[in-house]
Amino acid sequence: MDQRFRLTITGVTESDSGVKFEARIRFQTDDGNKVTVDDDGGITTTKAGASNVAQRSAAGFAVTAEGFRLDVGNVSDVLDSGDVVDYYGYGIGLTYFLEASSGFVLPASGFGTSSDDSMKDPTVKLRWNYEAFTVSASYTDDTTQRNTTATLANLGTSEEYQIGLGWSGDVFNVGAMMGQNENADGSDNDYWAASIGWTGELFSVSALAADSDNQADMSYGISGKFDLGESTEIRAVFNDTGIDGADEQYGVGFRHGLGGGVTIAGGVGRNALKDTVADLGVQFNF
Repeated sequence: MDQRFRLTITGVTESDSGVKFEARIRFQTDDGNKVTVDDDGGITTTKAGASNVAQRSAAGFAVTAEGFRLDVGNVSDVLDSGDVVDYYGYGIGLTYFLEASSGFVLPASGFGTSSDDSMKDPTVKLRWNYEAFTVSASYTDDTTQRNTTATLANLGTSEEYQIGLGWSGDVFNVGAMMGQNENADGSDNDYWAASIGWTGELFSVSALAADSDNQADMSYGISGKFDLGESTEIRAVFNDTGIDGADEQYGVGFRHGLGGGVTIAGGVGRNALKDTVADLGVQFNF
């Protein structure tokens, strides 16, 4: 059984000159995983269904003024933020178990929770909007690894740089980004992603392509939704991760709004291991 309770606390204030300041943290509890060890030392992790104790996030901060927005701390990088590239598309299922980029190996760092003893590498992201254009750039420091000697000896560093450009019109949007981070052996991993989308009155679609030095072939995905009235939509996703040995993934799902922030959602599909996956449940926002 999948379950989640997420509480995000955001504080917002604005100066007399129109500069907006924000800060946020998050508390979240999910269904936990059960870890078992066999006689040979093999480790198996399975969904247990029991809820874990609520975890919390590091803080993220933002300043917005005159088309510029600066995010600092536990914040999304360019790829995860959606500033210029639609990296996730129209995901299916209550838990979004299949999205346009599911299984892709590009680093997409986002705002989220972690355990009490975890350390969060800080990210700085600057975004500029001018009319229909958006420019975004981010840098993620490797503070955690630089302060862990064992990690330094075995894993190198994890600095991450990203930059992207996007354009969004009334119905079309297009964007591309490129980035670089360091692999465990110290070599550079260069990567890029690009998306194009169209939003109509009844039908919307988003296509994504991506590649990196750490994969054999280019990754691609396409997702879309069809609106059945004001409260129901049908969604579909197809993607190929470009990873050797991984199969194509596809699925179909639905979302139906009941009003008051309550949504019934579900889906069924096939993952890269050729397993059939499905979910169904209720989501409520308040």
